[in-house]
Amino acid sequence: MRQRFENIDYLGVILWLFRAVIIVAVIWGTIATILNNPYSTENWIDFLVFGLAQGSLYALIALGYTLVYGILFMINFAHGEFFMSGVFTATVFVAIPLNQAGYLNRYPILSLLGITLVAMVVSMGIAILTERVAYRPLRRAPRLVPLITAIGASFFWQYFFRGLYGSGVTAFPTVDILKGKWSIGGIEILKAQGVVIVASVLLLIGLYIFVMRTKTGKAMRAVAEDKDIAALMGIDVDRVIVITFATGAALAGAAGVLYALLFRQVHFFMGFIPGIKAFTAAVLGGIGSVPGAALGGLFLGMFESVGPSLFLEGLGIPAAYQLKDVIAFTMLVLVLIFRPQGILGERLAEKKA
Repeated sequence: MRQRFENIDYLGVILWLFRAVIIVAVIWGTIATILNNPYSTENWIDFLVFGLAQGSLYALIALGYTLVYGILFMINFAHGEFFMSGVFTATVFVAIPLNQAGYLNRYPILSLLGITLVAMVVSMGIAILTERVAYRPLRRAPRLVPLITAIGASFFWQYFFRGLYGSGVTAFPTVDILKGKWSIGGIEILKAQGVVIVASVLLLIGLYIFVMRTKTGKAMRAVAEDKDIAALMGIDVDRVIVITFATGAALAGAAGVLYALLFRQVHFFMGFIPGIKAFTAAVLGGIGSVPGAALGGLFLGMFESVGPSLFLEGLGIPAAYQLKDVIAFTMLVLVLIFRPQGILGERLAEKKA
């Protein structure tokens, strides 16, 4: 009898009980909310559309994390600052001058394309500079060293742009053609949200084609599989890594402009929270998987938008909508508990890991 009790995995039992409590709480809160029905159908549609738009942004940012991890097996915590740097610079030097000159609303499509192009170029430049100065010398170092360096690079770029553009919040100019709503199948969608969703889908498709169908994309996949063998096959590993950083940063720069269109403000600290949430989305989908990052971002955005109203209010938690950040980071913990490899991630053999 004593031997039987000694063989019990008490930590495993506690973890199993914790999982059961979480599942019961979610089911209980959902049923209570459905029975009380505190929201109208229009409210739920608004929650879903906003979650889809927000999740699209997370997906674009998360791709930068997953691309870099897939090749270097490092978490680039400075990626949120790549997202911030592009749109902040484009707002100060392009969007505001165009708006003051009257060109932003006179030629809105060309202006937005120009703003996005500048944001993407600046983000790419910051990413390439960071990779060359901070990451490349540490490529053979233990994994913890580049991780700490990435955190330091994140703080460096935050306070660099704070000193460059100031610590205040800068308003992104209003684009008249994005005011109001579109009616699609009887469902009203804010124009800004619709643009964010459509643009994000196009960028995700473009990235997938680039990675899967182009020669450079094949080289990226080869380097991700084995850098040494790829180098023996004639692939310039350093060049591929730079292209990987630039690609992820370009998507982050475009996401920054879409974020500004949706929330109408930029500041030096704007990349931190979206960056952490995008990292959560990458882990949720399966770090290293491009489709997983996209799926994880969409899932996290939807969960963050619908979750407070669907799960928490049914449990009697007041002002549940203010807890969306808590929900996002709780998701990271739950994913690591229930499925550490993510939705589309694969379990690695011990030898490969």
